[in-house]
Amino acid sequence: MFKTSEITAYTIDSDNVLNQRLLFAYQETAKLVSGNMLETGCGVGKGLALFPANCDHYTTVDKNKALIVHLSRQYPQYTFICRSIPPLTDFADNTFDTVVSQQVIEHLVDDNLYVKEVYRVLKPGGKFILTTPNRLLSLTRNPWHVREYTATELQALLAQYFKIEEFKGITGSSKVWDYYAANKESVKKIIKLDILNLQYRLPRQLLQVPYDLLNRINRERLKKQDTSLVGDVKTKDYFFTDDMAESLDFFAIATK
Repeated sequence: MFKTSEITAYTIDSDNVLNQRLLFAYQETAKLVSGNMLETGCGVGKGLALFPANCDHYTTVDKNKALIVHLSRQYPQYTFICRSIPPLTDFADNTFDTVVSQQVIEHLVDDNLYVKEVYRVLKPGGKFILTTPNRLLSLTRNPWHVREYTATELQALLAQYFKIEEFKGITGSSKVWDYYAANKESVKKIIKLDILNLQYRLPRQLLQVPYDLLNRINRERLKKQDTSLVGDVKTKDYFFTDDMAESLDFFAIATK
């Protein structure tokens, strides 16, 4: 298993609820990709099982060198580039028909440059498909994220360069919200121990290791308390909504 920021793994049962949520977004995105496509930040390669079937050529750029080497050997027919972004210096203007960004923009220091660069490398009429968490439903500070967005903030950023065709939220069934409620209560107990409010006072890089450790302990505890609460959630338990207040993630489709 390759280490990426705030990693989840399909092999870890306690990650199931989040994994199904991410997989739902990938499945819905796969229905929309076409032509020459770029995925910025491929992570552990979830999209590789879905996107290439619907496009003419798949390219990805990711900063994880070991992962890129591994995936390029596994999928020699696709293009893999190892680089931190932005900018997207490897690509000429008007190169891609589709650019996909799944849970990436919240990790980038210069989000404005990123969106501007995506606009540059897209062909006229090209499609930018983006997902990112809803800040208002985050339970605590995620030190792997430079920032998170409200719906209004994300729409304003995209609208500087793109025409927003669709802007939806990803929500879930009662199973998903039962897990969210249980997780929220569990996180509250942990946060109470932070009497100095260090999660907001310390540099985020110093919090990444303890965050990962406590996150793993918390997810395992929730699974032990109620296996069905974690294991019964499937991709069918997620769906789109126009109610941003009930959105765990935002799902945006914008065109150049």
